[in-house]
Amino acid sequence: MTDQGETTTQPAELLREARALLPDIIAVRRAVHRHPEVGAHLPQTQKQVLDALAGLPLTLTTGRRLSSLTATLDGARPGPTILLRADMDALPLSEETGLEYASQLPGAMHACGHDLHTSMLVGACRLLAARRSQLPGRVVFMFQPAEEKGGGAAHMIDEGVLDTADGKGVDAAFAMHVTTRFESGTVHLRPGPTYAAADQIHITVRGHGGHAAAPHRALDPIPVACAIVGALQTMVTRSVDVFDPAVVTIARIEAGTTTNIIPETAELHGTFRTLTPATREAVRTRIERTARHIAAAHGAEAEVTLVEGYPPLLNDPDFTAAAHRAATALLGPGAVFDLPDPVMGAEDFSYVLQRVPGTMAVLGARPSGIPAEGTADCHSNRVVFDEAAMATGIALHAAVALEHLTG
Repeated sequence: MTDQGETTTQPAELLREARALLPDIIAVRRAVHRHPEVGAHLPQTQKQVLDALAGLPLTLTTGRRLSSLTATLDGARPGPTILLRADMDALPLSEETGLEYASQLPGAMHACGHDLHTSMLVGACRLLAARRSQLPGRVVFMFQPAEEKGGGAAHMIDEGVLDTADGKGVDAAFAMHVTTRFESGTVHLRPGPTYAAADQIHITVRGHGGHAAAPHRALDPIPVACAIVGALQTMVTRSVDVFDPAVVTIARIEAGTTTNIIPETAELHGTFRTLTPATREAVRTRIERTARHIAAAHGAEAEVTLVEGYPPLLNDPDFTAAAHRAATALLGPGAVFDLPDPVMGAEDFSYVLQRVPGTMAVLGARPSGIPAEGTADCHSNRVVFDEAAMATGIALHAAVALEHLTG
């Protein structure tokens, strides 16, 4: 750094500092991992983060409706504002990794890497706070509950996470998601649609019950439900552009009570995933129409309820290019890749990117010596991440923030 107030931090310096921080950050990660909390209320996780940030020159704000935490680092002079985000909530499943720091709470586990996300952002707070006297603008660190379910990002937006004291607000945003699909420490970026919208399907088929030995005297809803499942798959392949894809999955079917009774109803429950608003609306319309008309063709009725979930996550092309430059300068071109395809999972960071330009990168965290094929990944109760990848994540958060604030 120069005496003239210009930030001259070299990428190699960020990486060296991030690696030096790694033992402390691993300790934070393991503490969070041992005590997972699910949903919007994460008091223990929030306290662990507050303890890890103690002594830093940050303005801290906790959420009113959920256990969120916003930490703001004001630079020494005016400038833009960038938001860096990490999600903190765990998943409702029981861990089977055998790790010595495995979850101590049966039925809850950090199986999606949010404990890494949270810990990496703590590390980024430390790296950037050390540069505060030379920093223009500000950095908003968004520690978010309820990503897996509940739309915590939308609640934090409602409570002002994108607002700033000068009234100008956040003007860019960045986040990362870890995966074991890719080699540890590699970064993968993609402009445009990157994570899918996730909406729920609930269909009740109504027929007439009767004796299983005399189906002609009843109106069996089960064959109708099966016909709807098949027709929905055909609907996708025949009416959705393969270059703007959709996924429709019926994941649960419920009907009947025993072997010799035709039930009155059959229920279908599932999800549909899309990448653009136009396809999302078209698929929604076609699901309703297909279910109702297939049921009518059998003389039955179908009640269709579609519950809107997270919107698609759209990475801003210009900001993604800037993040790509920062990652390449930090890691070299051999560790930075174009993400070839969207991920059909959902991410509520999409609510932030609806408001401000930004991007979500994918950070490889597969343990060394383990082949990609067959490796447990996010949402598996056997997933194991390489903690060394967090040094890359810490440095990348800082590098992207500096690229935006000083570039």
